[in-house]
Amino acid sequence: MCRKISISIKILIITKNLETGFTGKVTWDTTKPDGQPRRCLDTSKAKQWFGFESGTPFETGLRETIKWYIQSLNK
Repeated sequence: MCRKISISIKILIITKNLETGFTGKVTWDTTKPDGQPRRCLDTSKAKQWFGFESGTPFETGLRETIKWYIQSLNK
């Protein structure tokens, strides 16, 4: 069960494309099963075990992760 954050795969791809400047075409194969159309993050165990609560919004975290990844490639 998801308690906090749920995001559709479509929104994830759109956000990633905006953050990376990708302008290519995304093709959705509608003949295939949906698989997992949404991802849901439950951080209750992290809070219970470590006292961790994320204060970073999804878009900010994705942007920072992409920036880190690109910088890592250039090393």
